Amino acid sequence: MRIGELARRTGVSARVLRYYEQQGLLSAERDANGYRRYRGEEAVEAVRKVRELLAAGLNTDEIRGLLPCAQGGGGLTPCALSAGIVERRMAQLDSEMAELTRRRAALGAYAQVMRKRREEDAALATMALRSA
Repeated sequence: MRIGELARRTGVSARVLRYYEQQGLLSAERDANGYRRYRGEEAVEAVRKVRELLAAGLNTDEIRGLLPCAQGGGGLTPCALSAGIVERRMAQLDSEMAELTRRRAALGAYAQVMRKRREEDAALATMALRSA
C-alpha cells in the first residue's frame, strides 16, 4: 500500500506518516521508483497504535520503546520495557496533577479575597449613597 492509501485508511496525513517513519514508529519499503510501500493491515494497525499511544500522552521516544510490546489488538503486551515506561509516565502525570491542584487552590484563594473585597466595596458604596 502506498502512503496516500495509508493516509486515507488511517485519517493521518502523508506528512505525519513520513514523520512517524523518521521517528522510527513506522517502517516502509521503497519501490524501484523510490515510492514508499507499506504492509497493508500491519501498517494500518501500527498507525492506529501510534495514535492511541500519543492520545494517552506518550511522546514519540516513549512510543518507539513501547512498540515492540504492542503486539496486535488493544493494549500492550507486558514486557520489561513497557511496564517501566508506563509507570514513569503515570508518576509524571500524578506529579503534574498535584501541581495543578496546588495552583488551582492558590488561584481559588485569590478569587475568594477578590470576591470579599468586591462585596465590601459594594457595601461601602451603598452606605455612602445612603448618607449623601
